[in-house]
Parts: sequence; C-alpha cells; structure tokens
Amino acid sequence: MTTLGTGVLRVRHWLRAHPLALDGALALGVLVAMVFASFVDPGGHDGPTFGARTPAASSLLLMLLSSLALIRRRREPMAVLAATGALTVVELVTADPPAPVVMSAVIALYTVAARTDRPTTWRVGLLTMAALTAAAMLFGSPPWYSQENLGVFAWTGMAAAAGDAVRSRRAFVGAIRERAERAERTREEEARRRVAEERLRIARDLHDVVAHHIALVNVQAGVAAHVMDKRPDQAKQALAHVREASRSALNELRATVGLLRQSGDPEAPTEPAPGLAVLGQLVESVRQAGLPVEVACAAEGEPPLPSAVDLAAYRVIQEALTNV
Repeated sequence: MTTLGTGVLRVRHWLRAHPLALDGALALGVLVAMVFASFVDPGGHDGPTFGARTPAASSLLLMLLSSLALIRRRREPMAVLAATGALTVVELVTADPPAPVVMSAVIALYTVAARTDRPTTWRVGLLTMAALTAAAMLFGSPPWYSQENLGVFAWTGMAAAAGDAVRSRRAFVGAIRERAERAERTREEEARRRVAEERLRIARDLHDVVAHHIALVNVQAGVAAHVMDKRPDQAKQALAHVREASRSALNELRATVGLLRQSGDPEAPTEPAPGLAVLGQLVESVRQAGLPVEVACAAEGEPPLPSAVDLAAYRVIQEALTNV
C-alpha cells in the first residue's frame, strides 16, 4: 500500500509539472467515454443497451475534434468552450440520434468557471446552458422533454457550479497562504528591527563606558608622567587611579558584553546597570583625575526613576564629564 501510494503521488506531481500531458490524457479519456456512450441506446425497453446503435462517421469526427480541442483548454478556455459548444450544436442538428459530444462542452465549461471570475462564470454558464439545452430540445431526441435533453441542462449547470466552487476554494487557500507569508515576513522584519535597536543600544553603552574610563586613564597617566621625577608619591597615586579606572572599565565592559552571551555560555555578571544611585562614584573618579566637580540635586525624596531613564541620565552625565 505504501509503494502504491508513493507511485500515485509521483504520478500526480509529474502531471502537475506537465499540464499539457494531463490535458492530453483527459482529452483521450473524454474521447473514449464519448465513443463508448455513442453505442449505448438509453431508450431501450429494459434500460440502456450497449451495441443497440452505431454512431455515424460524422459523429466520430465531431467527437475526435471536440476531444482534441480540450488539449488547449488551459491556455484558451473561452475559445475551447466556443469550439466544443459549436461542435455539440452541429452534432445535435445533424445526427439522429446524436452522439454525446456535449461531454466535451461540459469539460470546457468547467474549465472556464474554474479559471475566471464569478460574473464571467454566470454570464458564460447561462449562455452555454441556454444554447445547448435549446439545441437539444429542438433538434435532439424526441420528445423535447426527454431525459437526454434535460440531461444537457443538468450537466452544464453542474459543470459551471463545480468550476466556480473549485475557483473559490483555490482563492481561499491562496489568501490563507498569502496571509501566512505576510505574517512571517512581518515577524522577520520585527526581529531584525529589534536586533538593530539592541545593537545600537549596546554600541552606545560600549562607547560611554570605554570613552569615559579611557579619558580618565589618559589624564592620570599624563599626571604620573609629569610628576614622576619630582613628586613620586603623587605619581603613585595617579597610577593607582589609572588601575582603578581600568578595573572599572573592564567590569562595565564585561557586564555590557555579557548581554550577548548565549544560553549555554558562562553566566554574565549579575550587577545592576549603573544609574544615578552610583553618581557619587562617577564624580569621585573624575575628581581624582583633577577636575573639580560639584553635584546639585534639585529634587530630594522623589520616587525612583524608571530604569531606562535612570541609566540614560547617568550616561548623559558620564558623557559630559568625559568630554570636559
């Protein structure tokens, strides 16, 4: 059963990849069905009887032409419907009893309904149903209300309805697929936007951390070099400040880069992000570099700021002191 199912699936994929071959197979099947049905007499005393009648040569030619027209049904559905409809009318007018050439027109009408819009299906379907049913009732098997003549009306109506249903289902599935693809693109764009924003934030943090502490290290190193010979005690103090500033830079750099670690990497530092609560340490480090700094706080006892605002305020002051 598995091998059979795999074989059927392969054949289906091959036919979808080669629609002309599928239409050719369909045309051959319709031709065989029409020829077989042309030997059946539906009006027998004991029901339909095979071999009770023989189609004329003209009927065989019309059946062959109408089935060949179906090969082009995907590329030119309207033209194929017009051709098969005309051949059906010719068969109804000239043959007695007529062969079932109308089967090809039914397939062509289904194709038109499945590949066009609903208004076109209504117009073309009603026109085809009216023309073929009128021809069958006027020139087909007597009496005009026979089951063969009414069958033309029923089969053309069913073909139009089935084609419209298939077209609606294809449109519905296509809309669902389009919405799913659009939602997937939206999620990807949102993810890329968030990644870009996070990269920009981390870049700003790295700039603030590195620029501030490197500026302090540069100042203290210059002081140490200037007073190394005359005042070694002050030079040692400046070098101690250099060591402290570099240690602080490494700690903050480690904390910032730790956000980029994956789940399986070693744990990132757990210290909170800097804020106004540690502003005194920032000011003290600048004072040790020789820059006099005064802090004036206008609002005492206010509720704490949100973490993002608190960090932004700290970075603004840090950047300003670094620039000075």
